Amino acid sequence: MVDHVWVQVISAARQEWIFPFTGLQPAQFRRLVRLVAERGGDAIADGRPGRQWSLDLADRVLLVAVYWRTNLTMRQIGPLFGVSHSAAHRVIDSLGPLLALAPVRRRRVDQIAIVDGTLVPTRDHRLAAPSKNYRYSTNLQVAIDAHTRLVVALGDPQPGNRNDTIVYRTSGIDQKLAGRPVMADGAYRGNPDVIIPYRKPTDGSELPEWKADLNKQHRTVRAQVEHALARMKCFKILRDYRRAAHTLADAASGIAHLHNIILAG
Repeated sequence: MVDHVWVQVISAARQEWIFPFTGLQPAQFRRLVRLVAERGGDAIADGRPGRQWSLDLADRVLLVAVYWRTNLTMRQIGPLFGVSHSAAHRVIDSLGPLLALAPVRRRRVDQIAIVDGTLVPTRDHRLAAPSKNYRYSTNLQVAIDAHTRLVVALGDPQPGNRNDTIVYRTSGIDQKLAGRPVMADGAYRGNPDVIIPYRKPTDGSELPEWKADLNKQHRTVRAQVEHALARMKCFKILRDYRRAAHTLADAASGIAHLHNIILAG
């Protein structure tokens, strides 16, 4: 009988692997590893007490980022890092929450947020529901800062058959954005604290020119959140989420954090 011999293929020690598999520059990745260490990443042991991780912290952070970026299965990503698929699971479970987006503590009073929802195909049907993308999905609310284009808040994932105006309130993102101007598309009608485009009169007449001009400006500004969602979905795990639904909030928050790091340069 021959024992399995695990050979690590991808390592953070080789900087040329970092950008193609994560989208982060090596310097950005090193800062991320330091942040995870400050949040307690080095203190977590693997499995039983006294048994430490076979991968160092940098490689574990890289494993999580590579998993989010590529959406490989555990049986694929484990051998790439020289660990079993169950060890890869434990790495993602333990480090994923430590990569989460930090709450915004300071901001200008006049900072405008732009919010929009996106459907994340989710295989865990305990949370997902049949949606307009013809898949079981969850509705993820994302808010960005209109000036910096950085993600500033996310809502808790909700069933994908609920519309944005309801999910805006039930996901908790309305509380995170309380006290600041918020822009959104017409799907958020019914939330008086959200700035939406003017609707056409019910009699079928055209909007006045000044309202049409404001709607045009509104669309131009609001397009930024759609671009942010597209960039976040470069992390392919948001295109087909196979893990338990209760882990999606941490994964989405971590991806938002990585998106901000990449965008900020």
